Amino acid sequence: MTRRTRWISALAGIVIAAVFLFVWEEEPSKPVYHLNQGRVFGTYYTIRYQAPADLHDSIRAALTAFDNSLSMFNPRSTLSAINANRDTVTDALFEAMFEEAGRVYRLSDGAFDITVAPLVNLWGFGLKNRTTVTDAQVDSLLPLIGFDQVSLIDHRIIKADPRIMLDGGAVAKGQACDMIAELLSRRGCSNYLVEIGGEIACAGVNDKGHKWRVGITKPEEQSPVTNPQSALQAVIEVSGIGMATSGNYRNFYYDGEQKRSHTIDPRTGRPVQHSLLSATVVSSTCMRADALATACMVLGAEKALEMIARAEDAACYLIVAQNDTTVVLTSPDWDAALQ
Repeated sequence: MTRRTRWISALAGIVIAAVFLFVWEEEPSKPVYHLNQGRVFGTYYTIRYQAPADLHDSIRAALTAFDNSLSMFNPRSTLSAINANRDTVTDALFEAMFEEAGRVYRLSDGAFDITVAPLVNLWGFGLKNRTTVTDAQVDSLLPLIGFDQVSLIDHRIIKADPRIMLDGGAVAKGQACDMIAELLSRRGCSNYLVEIGGEIACAGVNDKGHKWRVGITKPEEQSPVTNPQSALQAVIEVSGIGMATSGNYRNFYYDGEQKRSHTIDPRTGRPVQHSLLSATVVSSTCMRADALATACMVLGAEKALEMIARAEDAACYLIVAQNDTTVVLTSPDWDAALQ
């Protein structure tokens, strides 16, 4: 090989190496999505997000802080202290819940009411065991029900009657989803889906670059295990919203031949009995969607649609029993809300 040939070969090798290096440096790296799962609030959570590092330790710490504020079942929580009439300074999480609860209480004409706790306990869905409930027992508790009997003044809850108790369970999972979504956003995550017990807060896209695909469950008492897809009423694509579903087809019991639903109407003091089987609501926050979905289940389909029409930033998907089948009713802006 001549000197000129060797020089040309060397130059070609340098050019090839440079081109390879350029392509290697310019090729975009595949986004890293993390998956965190676990148990919290008596249910399960699944969190997917794009981030350089795993944030599960921070997520677990935030969920613990939430439990210490709003859990009815944690005797050391802020909510438990308020229910026990201990002198307690409210925290930011509690105050955010209280403000949203008041908003939905007024919007739903009292169908959503966090002072329902004594009735939830009486019917065996709270802190007490299930027993036979009498009309006299229900009527004795009704004077303790009503959000307008509590107020938040200087970071303290003031009750009209010390026997009034609060239950934040109808917004807890939704609010926790929002809290984790905010944590992820602060850490620079723009693509994430937070799911806690079926409630969802999401933004951006999944690892395929598409909107997040989530399912709306069929309202069946026993969902198939071998074929989970058959348990879905619908699959929708969402991003940048909060979504919550409430239903009476899972959490219930039979008192003799009478089916007792966990959804208690705070206005009557009794479990609801109507044809609305489940309500899925999308809104700007998952906490709001959670509260509105509960209100829908109390109101029934017709009045639920009227309430959602009055709401500024919500849409709903209702599954209603009709004879031996079910029908789906949606608010007029349901499709637009998913865009």
